[in-house]
Amino acid sequence: MKNRQRAFLLMAMPAVIIFFIFHTYPVLQGIFYSFTNWRGYGEWDFVGFSNYLNVFQDGRALSSYWFTFKFAVVSTILVNIFSLAVALGLNAKIKFRKTLRAIYFLPNILSILIVGFIFNFIFTHFLPEIMGVLGIDALAKNILGDPDTAWLGIVIMTVWQATAFNTILYLAGLQTIQEDVYEAAEMDGANAWKKFLKITFPLIAPFFTINMVLAMKNFLMAFDQIVALTNGGPGQATESISLLIYKGGFEGGEFAYQSANAVIYFIIIVVISIFQIRVLQKREVEM
Repeated sequence: MKNRQRAFLLMAMPAVIIFFIFHTYPVLQGIFYSFTNWRGYGEWDFVGFSNYLNVFQDGRALSSYWFTFKFAVVSTILVNIFSLAVALGLNAKIKFRKTLRAIYFLPNILSILIVGFIFNFIFTHFLPEIMGVLGIDALAKNILGDPDTAWLGIVIMTVWQATAFNTILYLAGLQTIQEDVYEAAEMDGANAWKKFLKITFPLIAPFFTINMVLAMKNFLMAFDQIVALTNGGPGQATESISLLIYKGGFEGGEFAYQSANAVIYFIIIVVISIFQIRVLQKREVEM
């Protein structure tokens, strides 16, 4: 038994060491520098909690927080609505069901940057030209160039790309429901809507919890899709927290300040995730 435990330890140690070097150590280093005035180079001094206090007085940071939360909430809701609807359709007894499942999963295989560049071309050139020919002037413009509508373009692209992964999770949940349950409900006179509310949704509630938490976490950390579509523009209208931290830390000489911003944002994401899990799991028990 001791030899087996030693063998398992030896197999696990390389992964633990690599994880510590490339993840844990940089995190600890970032937390350390968040209490300094280091610009990413040169000398530095301790400044205490001043970086953390300045984040809450920074108009650019507060604007980025507002955009990120707005984008994450709307995208999370839409992704779960569409992915659940698609999963219900793909779980039904239809022709070419397996082929359609493969087709709907394709967006998840593509790189977010590649998808973003494609949608950038669609919103910038293709869609305005088509709408101009059709005479629909309201849509014959680049929505990414308008500060009021640019975030909607990011939401559309994100929802299209992210729906595939959530659909797979919902399909996995739907596969766990026995057909006998639906047959019993039909004998009691339940229609399709009642079967969904009373049987399907309560039984896949754990999968709903997972999807909501993962989607919210991923969208709060949005970076690639924003870089590909708007790079934070027009102006700073679509600048997410992750993009702000990157630009300020690596391009603006604000390494310590943005490290403090990153620590604050990490705490916020953890709190939101825990809150979601507590609320949604409580709802599972009530169901």
